This record gives sequence, C-alpha cells and structure tokens, in this order.
Amino acid sequence: MKSVEFFDWLLTGWKHESTTPPQDTKEMMVHDILMILLGREIDKAVNHYYSKYLNYSPSVYPYQIEIVKIERIGGYRTFHFFITLEATPVVGPHISVGKDRLTFEIAPTIIPSQIKLKKFEHLETHELPPHWQDIIKQNER
Repeated sequence: MKSVEFFDWLLTGWKHESTTPPQDTKEMMVHDILMILLGREIDKAVNHYYSKYLNYSPSVYPYQIEIVKIERIGGYRTFHFFITLEATPVVGPHISVGKDRLTFEIAPTIIPSQIKLKKFEHLETHELPPHWQDIIKQNER
C-alpha cells in the first residue's frame, strides 16, 4: 500500500481495492443497440405523455430502459415483433419523474419507420424535489 492510500486508510478506514468494470456481453451490446434504435420512438411517446403535466421534456437514457417482454409474431424467423419496455424518464440531474411501460410493434411492413407504438402505460408518478416543482403544469397526473 502506498503512503497516500495508507494515510487515507488511517483517516477514514478506507480500504484500497482493485476493481475491474463488469464484462461487456453480446446480450448487453444488443440491448444497448436496440435501445439506441428505439430511442427516438421512446422519446416521442414519453414526451407526448409528460407534455400534459410538465413544461419541461424529460429524457430517457438507454441504461434506464428495461426489456420486459419480446414476442415474435408468426413463428420462427419471421420479422414481426412486439417488445414491451419499462422506462424511467428523468429531468435535470437524473431526477426521475415516473415509470412507464411502452409496447412497440416492430415489422418491415410498418411504414415509414418499421416501429409503431401500440400501448403506453404510466405506471408510477415520482414526486419532484422542491426546486423542480416549477416544471409541473398540474398537480395531478
């Protein structure tokens, strides 16, 4: 242990540990690519919902989206899907405003973008801190 680490340990009880970041997997990369590709449609749906209640558009980051369900329509190797996601939109320094479930239909026959929002469910409303209350249009969502 170096003297700086030893000094930190003496003052705070800090323990120096060598940490490595988690390994990236093919599944995680595919998830992240899919969230980037769906991002515009997710943002559009989230902004449409929250524009009724907030005068500030929340953001949805790819790492704040969870895949709940993926269903292939028509059997093996068909290219028609339903995907259900749960997203946590945020404002400012990642202050969550709620939790939402979005279901998209994805197919090459959907013109023009191959993606269509089928269902939007607002699951939770999160209370904003006092210094963010001014973005609320209405108190009830």
